[in-house]
Amino acid sequence: MLTESARQQAARILRSAEHSVTPVAPLTETFPGIDTEDAYGIQLVNIRRRLDAGARVRGHKVGLSSPVMQQMMGVDEPDYGHLLDDMELSADRPVPVARYCFPRIEVEVGFVLGADLPGEDCTTADVLAATERVVPALELIDSRIGDWRISIADTIADNASSAGFAIGEGRDPRALDLKAIEARLTRGGEVLAEGRSDAVLGDPARSVAWLARTVARFGVSLRRGHLVLPGSCTRAVDVTAGAAFTADFTGLGPVSLSFT
Repeated sequence: MLTESARQQAARILRSAEHSVTPVAPLTETFPGIDTEDAYGIQLVNIRRRLDAGARVRGHKVGLSSPVMQQMMGVDEPDYGHLLDDMELSADRPVPVARYCFPRIEVEVGFVLGADLPGEDCTTADVLAATERVVPALELIDSRIGDWRISIADTIADNASSAGFAIGEGRDPRALDLKAIEARLTRGGEVLAEGRSDAVLGDPARSVAWLARTVARFGVSLRRGHLVLPGSCTRAVDVTAGAAFTADFTGLGPVSLSFT
């Protein structure tokens, strides 16, 4: 476990890497002994700094929500990061790739809450009752760690590798089978990735319930109006300048992003 001084130093390293778009060595190399509790503490240092500068919490994202990714990272549960209002992207405004170190895009079924979620006892039924609508979503992920050489502590400290998001209109979740939404990511008509919503812990609503229970341990609640991205239905795809992506979801419709 790290000292508070070391956590602050690690947060400064990641903040500088993001602002200068200059990747750094894995924190696990620079700070031997760093654990997941340290990593969440480092993440919160930088999130609080952004909130103090005027950003607002828009919601949260869940990462490592597939068994394959958990096995790769050597963990048995997902992780999470924050979504801030200054991370929201739009199909109407191309995104400059030069802002990011190693950008990739993921396809997700997002949940927009119409009511606060309970905390430590949150269930999938609670999630469905509280969800105002589910939305087609694209998450832009990025790593401030060089060449994505990340461990679980590296990605958690780096806000679960989250960098941006875009969402579409969506529908009432009770009108859909949330475990059987087909998703397809295309670029210029070329199919890049395909998947289904049950790739996310068997049911993306289960991922949202996990998140509500987990953040409750830190005194955090998932609130009405929050967006929750529960994890990707497909593999992540590298982003390059000039690319235009569209994700299509059965029953939900499309969401798009383009890059310059």
